[in-house]
Amino acid sequence: MIQLRSLSVSYRTPRGTVAALKNINFHIPYGSATAIVGESGSGKSTLLHSIMRLLPPEAMLSGQIIFQETDVTSLDDKALQSFRWRKCSMVLQGAMSSFNPVLTIGRQISEVLVHHLGFLWKEAFEKSEELLKMVGLPKSFLDRFPHELSGGQKQRAAIAMALACKPPCLLADEPTTALDVITQAEIILLLKEITQKNQMTLCMVTHDLPLALSVCDRLAVMHKGEIVEVQTPSGILNNPTHPHTRKLVESIRSIEERGSRT
Repeated sequence: MIQLRSLSVSYRTPRGTVAALKNINFHIPYGSATAIVGESGSGKSTLLHSIMRLLPPEAMLSGQIIFQETDVTSLDDKALQSFRWRKCSMVLQGAMSSFNPVLTIGRQISEVLVHHLGFLWKEAFEKSEELLKMVGLPKSFLDRFPHELSGGQKQRAAIAMALACKPPCLLADEPTTALDVITQAEIILLLKEITQKNQMTLCMVTHDLPLALSVCDRLAVMHKGEIVEVQTPSGILNNPTHPHTRKLVESIRSIEERGSRT
């Protein structure tokens, strides 16, 4: 579904050019649930933002991002807006980033439907109610403002908005950031259920290896701007080949061992 070919991203800084992604060649198959794992600063979020063409002005991108035979790097602004909602949508890190604080949740989801699918406003609000129901939120949340929702509720609403145009692919950038453990599990289960039910492709970025192992069928390990290993969850756990992957696996095993002794 998504093919990254020799993808590199660097940033201009006062101290010179800093490489964030280094010659990434990576395939995200149709219908897969793929996790990109790695430490903070490894390039995970930059990779997702590159796919969506959401990099800041100081970023320099080279290579190709092929989505269903279309090179995303060549799209004009109009085609790019359509791509971001109708082909590949994204749940941003920190749900507040997804919302305008002065508009209700219902208004913001409805705007997506009106502007990208041509809905009338009445139809859009009715569809927004369906979308909220899909993510486990009641109709009353249509009239709430973002600050009136808890962190988990905001993330559910952000997922509903990302799904508004029924994109075949969903990207999620650290979707459980700043959530408590129980809410994290609920959000991850929700993403898994929705993408499987709708036969969507899921690509999720996380620094939480156990979380990735529990949800995804493919894991890509990033380290210093490179993808150093791609395996199944069982392969990552039982036969990691890269030293950094082995380090990640050993770290979760040591945590489990300490927990078993307490």
